[in-house]
Amino acid sequence: MARITIVGAGISGLAAAARLTTVGHRVTVCEAGSTYGGMLGQYRRDGFAFDTGPTLLTLPAVYRDLALKTGREPLEQLVELSPVDPESRHVFADGSSVLLPNASRGGVAQALDAAFGAGAGAGWGQVTNRGRTVWEATRRPLLEEPLPADPGPLGNDPYPAAPRRGLGRLLGGAPTLAQVARRELGGHPALTALLEEYAVRFGFDPRTVPAGATVIPYMEQSFGVWYVRGGMRALAEAVYRRCEQRGVEFRFDTRVEEPPDGVSLRPAPGDPQLPGRVSVLLALRGARPAGTPHRTVLHAADRTDELDALFGPTARLCERPTVQVLRPDDPSLRPDDDHESVVLTVTVPSQARLDWTAPGVADRFADRLLEHADAAGLGLRERLLWRVVRTPADTERETSAPGGAVPRPALAGAGGAFLRTPNEEATAGRYVIGGAAHPGGGLARAGMSACITAGLIGPA
Repeated sequence: MARITIVGAGISGLAAAARLTTVGHRVTVCEAGSTYGGMLGQYRRDGFAFDTGPTLLTLPAVYRDLALKTGREPLEQLVELSPVDPESRHVFADGSSVLLPNASRGGVAQALDAAFGAGAGAGWGQVTNRGRTVWEATRRPLLEEPLPADPGPLGNDPYPAAPRRGLGRLLGGAPTLAQVARRELGGHPALTALLEEYAVRFGFDPRTVPAGATVIPYMEQSFGVWYVRGGMRALAEAVYRRCEQRGVEFRFDTRVEEPPDGVSLRPAPGDPQLPGRVSVLLALRGARPAGTPHRTVLHAADRTDELDALFGPTARLCERPTVQVLRPDDPSLRPDDDHESVVLTVTVPSQARLDWTAPGVADRFADRLLEHADAAGLGLRERLLWRVVRTPADTERETSAPGGAVPRPALAGAGGAFLRTPNEEATAGRYVIGGAAHPGGGLARAGMSACITAGLIGPA
């Protein structure tokens, strides 16, 4: 039996602690803050509650496996989990819109045909079929196994080349996601916006990210998007309770600069230059309108301007960026059925690239987001009781994430530029976990980071 120190009580640290104690190790978790959960925070006021980090779950199988391996019970006995259906409504710059079903690629194709004409769904389906090829090629090395000792082959993008016609046959090199939209979706404005939104949401520039990023929409549309009743904080609470049941020792308000001798796990250092997120928490009077989708995506008025503002050499704020409007029908998040809690979230430059603490910056940006929502007919501002604006500066302060940046998932291609730090360090007994480590950011990958690392350590 090894005595193991885990630095940080984020979801990856909690998942690793639960797994390691289950196989016989003694585990102590040291957390600099006063609570657990890391990015899975929650803001409460006047009977309203809001997630301050991730709001939806993909690949719940990761946490189903954690529940079974650490307690022999299904995840659904720990949290109330339900599929989000419809998965999302998308409103585009020209005013057109489409409602996409959850976990139904055929249903998505039908919805796109109905919204944009025959052939739109088939074109989208061909792109996501190639995303499936990427998934099959990279699922094990990029999600289930340690990063190979020689990651060189993962520097090649497994996205299969689409047939090219005319001058397209003369274009060489591995395509980017933006080139996929031009070549394979015909540059259709709405389909291009739909494809590139997946990249921007995860902090990637579609003009530079490999075409293999099509694996992201493939995964969401194949395996579904799920909601945890009570918000994602409830998932952190469930894993924390499991740790307590397994005998994990927690030391809060304990900052560790250098782990002690022996076996230790710590978060990999994040990149402060990556994008972060702004969330605007809205407490609204009036009932949630019947038939309101859980998630509405308001696409940027000028997509090129959004990408230049976010990824250009000088960071700035886009006037009308892409905004996710999250409106869960969850009574536990509101004081009563005559009120509604809503979260607006948008990918933005990190605190390292733009000073979010400067007077008026956050509030002016929140005003723009509400204007964007009003222009789309959501009518949120007229029902507003109060709002709270949370920026990358808040994320940095509360989670110690450098610049408040949000880690990105690992991707193959681009010579390995989008791979993450290996879980096992050169120093014996030292490991790294979390979103900035292999296999990258996102709840599912953070959980797999813990699983992979626990497997490297092995049973007592």
